[in-house]
Amino acid sequence: MVDDIKIINIKDKEYPSFLKEIPNPPENLYVKGGLNSEELCFAIVGTRRYSSYGKQVALEIAGDLAEAGLTIVSGFAPGIDTFVHQATIERNRRTIAILGTGLDEKSIYPRSNFKLMKKIIETGGCLISEYPPGTRGTKFTFPQRNRIISGISLGVLVIESKEKSGSLITANLAIKQRRKVFAVPGSIYSSNSRGCHLLIKNGARLVENANDILKELNLSCLTSGVKHVGKTPEENLVLEALKEEALYIDKIIERTKLNPATVNSVLTIMEIEGKVRSLGGNIYALYK
Repeated sequence: MVDDIKIINIKDKEYPSFLKEIPNPPENLYVKGGLNSEELCFAIVGTRRYSSYGKQVALEIAGDLAEAGLTIVSGFAPGIDTFVHQATIERNRRTIAILGTGLDEKSIYPRSNFKLMKKIIETGGCLISEYPPGTRGTKFTFPQRNRIISGISLGVLVIESKEKSGSLITANLAIKQRRKVFAVPGSIYSSNSRGCHLLIKNGARLVENANDILKELNLSCLTSGVKHVGKTPEENLVLEALKEEALYIDKIIERTKLNPATVNSVLTIMEIEGKVRSLGGNIYALYK
């Protein structure tokens, strides 16, 4: 064991049982953190060049599926993958990152997710790679690892994807592995929606929330999400404004008819209290 990296052979009892079923499973897995061979995993992947809509969907669905008891799998890449891992960690649930590099500190990519790696392990999750320490990422290693993302999972959800992307590679591998494929629809004017819409046209299940996935997988549905109640009339006005969709702060001001300073103050307090979340670019959504 080097740098707390374990080697698990396909013949070992710790080797994930679902992964053994795919046509070309890795002979050895390099693992950092704990691994449970019988756990129920579900993969969520998406674009690196995400929109605020994609970010919101990733955070909500990943978090809700984790709350339901699924182990959430993704590819550790910037963008949607990163939000998927972060949402699971926020719920103090288990997530698995499948890397296209070695797991040693010098090889891990992206470097911007180094702190995320530590949080994944601290919350009981793990990192997996089929590549030994010292392996740097290449154009081959990242697409190759996608078969593990889908192979270890009951199904794959794609959130925002162009027509040609790593996410569609994962989805197509999932189909070949007889896994269920899901996709989130988006605007017909967005290039980030074209890959998802193509999947839906070809038979992927259209997803609007976590319950759509749980029902399709024949798993027990989530209980109702947390219902936040404001401590002040101003907070309740903001909650009411955000109940249907994420909004720019200017739109929140318009709908609540509160002055900008009050809205800024209320949003800051509610974000600290876990009632709303910032999606970046002055866009806010309910924390579900």
